[in-house]
Amino acid sequence: MSAIIRAAVASDMDAITVIYAHHVNYGTGTFETEPPDRVEIARRWSEVTARSLPWLVADDSGDVVGYAYAAPYRARPAYRHTVEDSVYVRVDRLGTGLGKQLLPALITATRVCGMHQMIAVVGDSANHPSINLHRRFGFHDAGLLKDVGFKFDRWLDTVFLQRSLLRN
Repeated sequence: MSAIIRAAVASDMDAITVIYAHHVNYGTGTFETEPPDRVEIARRWSEVTARSLPWLVADDSGDVVGYAYAAPYRARPAYRHTVEDSVYVRVDRLGTGLGKQLLPALITATRVCGMHQMIAVVGDSANHPSINLHRRFGFHDAGLLKDVGFKFDRWLDTVFLQRSLLRN
């Protein structure tokens, strides 16, 4: 099932808030433990887009079913050409190929912004769908931090993957 990938707009924030809340409440891909509200999600979107970085949504007949964005990797100036990606899909659309639409579109849009490197910071080394998605689109393993997050009464790893934006 295919969706249209487009730039997120303010009216998408409610759907994005709901999608992310599910991943916070039930998943280990993010280490947030309390879902941010719509105001906070809108603030994050504004911050990303004010930097001319992409925030995309997967739109299926007017219904936002996933999103992806590239945010600054770190605040220090030397990192200004490196971004961290985030990709989230609505729970009822997991495994339907939306990530395979969103991630390459995000890579392309971020390359256009003049960025040099993209870092994936994947919560939970057992999050094979996310790790495999990133590998499929040219990310290579860059590191593993063992037992650095504690969520759902267990210790979780963080997996780092990296991709150059200078090549296809």
